[in-house]
Amino acid sequence: MIINLMPEKLQPDFFTRDVLDVAPDILGCYLVRNFGKETRPYQISEVEIYRGEEDSGCHVSRGKTKRTEVMYRDGGLVYVYLIYGMHWMLNIVTGMKDQPQALLIRGVQGFNGPGKLTKEMQIDSSFYGENLCGSNRIWIEKNPQRKGTIEKLPRIGIDYARKEDRERLWRLKWVDRG
Repeated sequence: MIINLMPEKLQPDFFTRDVLDVAPDILGCYLVRNFGKETRPYQISEVEIYRGEEDSGCHVSRGKTKRTEVMYRDGGLVYVYLIYGMHWMLNIVTGMKDQPQALLIRGVQGFNGPGKLTKEMQIDSSFYGENLCGSNRIWIEKNPQRKGTIEKLPRIGIDYARKEDRERLWRLKWVDRG
């Protein structure tokens, strides 16, 4: 039996699935950042789902804008935006073209909170639209030792959304078991 110990980047077919399928599968994987002289893996520990124009918590709920244009492309791209004029939010676009959806990366092992992790990883507007499958700066790798469970919680920070959208259990936390 041959065991592949080489890191394996996630490919386009992983990201072009529905966000509800991608979200649990991406937890426990490694978000890898190449800083030039050093490459660091960060295990993804928390994500939040945003799914289409019908989701009042999603940025595309008011339609396509210059800011959200990347969400209308095939999955596997980076969607970043600035909040409070100081924190970059890292999102991974999922789904097929013209089916806008994304995962907010809320936490990685050792850095809980989307603003803290983007500061640690030096993520800024230059990452907007970056292709995770072809980038040399940022990508996601499978975790061959991935063992854990998933906790489902309501999304946070979307007080403007409809009640039913605020109450969806679309925030997923990875509880490592190995």
